[in-house]
Amino acid sequence: MNSRRFRFILAGIPLLRLPSAARTVSSSSQSLQQAIRTAVEERTYQRIPDLLGSSNVSWQNPNPFSFLSTSPLQVRTHVIDDILQSFIPLRPRSLPKIVYDCLLAYTLQSLDPFPLALAVLQRTLRSGCLPVPQTQLFLSSAWLARRRPSQTVADILHEMRSIGYDPDTGTCNYLISSLCAVDQLPEAVKVLKGMTRAGCVPDLESYGPVIGAMCVVRKTVDALELLKEMMVTSGLTPRQGTIKKVAAALRANREIRTAFELIEFLEKENYAVGFEGYELVLEGCLDCKEYILGAKVAMRMTEKGFIPYIKFRLKVVQGLIDAGQWKLACAVRQRFAELSS
Repeated sequence: MNSRRFRFILAGIPLLRLPSAARTVSSSSQSLQQAIRTAVEERTYQRIPDLLGSSNVSWQNPNPFSFLSTSPLQVRTHVIDDILQSFIPLRPRSLPKIVYDCLLAYTLQSLDPFPLALAVLQRTLRSGCLPVPQTQLFLSSAWLARRRPSQTVADILHEMRSIGYDPDTGTCNYLISSLCAVDQLPEAVKVLKGMTRAGCVPDLESYGPVIGAMCVVRKTVDALELLKEMMVTSGLTPRQGTIKKVAAALRANREIRTAFELIEFLEKENYAVGFEGYELVLEGCLDCKEYILGAKVAMRMTEKGFIPYIKFRLKVVQGLIDAGQWKLACAVRQRFAELSS
């Protein structure tokens, strides 16, 4: 069902005189909640950012939209959708950020958070705002509670269409980064692999957090596989930060030959490797006393116009001499001298 059809059907649902909330709250919180309730009943939604912004009451406990819980789910969905749509023409777009934060907290902690919470998240991100940090925990918890073995990632994302929204890459990316932030790497991988079936094309922001999380726990085989998939299958150019993370993880695992093969692969595919990427692999070679391999890395650096730090240059040359590789040591020293002059 498209958005216009959904909103037309719900337009006839009466929203005025919402049921009174039974919760006892402080007078200040009660006044704020009553003011927002009035704005909702009168459909003067664009007043809500000012109401929240001018209040000195913490909006987290109780949430100022908690009165909506006394209404049926269909009514709550219509009200929140109306609020989101009314904010689209506002400028600056970040003006209703505090309202987005409240709605995200409210929907994500409700009994049935999806797909409405994903719609709120999408509008938040499209307004140029970032949700408050605790949203990552709320979103991850709600997602994990909802996911079932028989239910795919695309199944949940497609539910957004039933309330007039289409899943997009930005929403998936925030979900992926949230799962990575709370150490739910396996689920983050599932979202990354499944988002395409929901019509969302992975980009650098999709792959980056997952590869980074893999590097933190030193799952280098998986990180390398995903990096190559990103480049070869998706045609994306990895950021230097991502390359550095993979190289650092390989160095930490002392998988220095694999790190050298990564450099070879990147060069072969005409992807740029920055100074720090080469430097990490060179340091790994020296850590493992792989001086001949280190010399190869150093020479590749010089071909790109980079020159290693002097302490590493000295270690490479001395290591080659100690290994009896006099000719190679002289060639490397000469190359360093040419670049230094």
